[in-house]
Amino acid sequence: MTITIIGTVVGRPETRDELERLLAAQVEPTRNEPGCINYDFHVDAQDDCTFVFYENWTSQADLNAHMDMPHLDPLLSQIDRLLGEPISIRHLRLISSHKGA
Repeated sequence: MTITIIGTVVGRPETRDELERLLAAQVEPTRNEPGCINYDFHVDAQDDCTFVFYENWTSQADLNAHMDMPHLDPLLSQIDRLLGEPISIRHLRLISSHKGA
């Protein structure tokens, strides 16, 4: 079963650019992790301090392992200073069939 996550990260206006750089630096190493199907990084079209990750993982164990990866440390070690609100993580359950299935 695929694990789908939508993670929303809201930065403070004064740290927005730094936060974007730190978040963008997570994309390539995360995409190379075992079990990562996709890891897509977006910015809200109406609020450039709001970043959204759309992620699909092959298992909950792979997602759990992702959260312990050292490449997240530069972000997680500064989270209180960089963010305007807590990270929001939504777990989704697919109810339609995949395209082409």
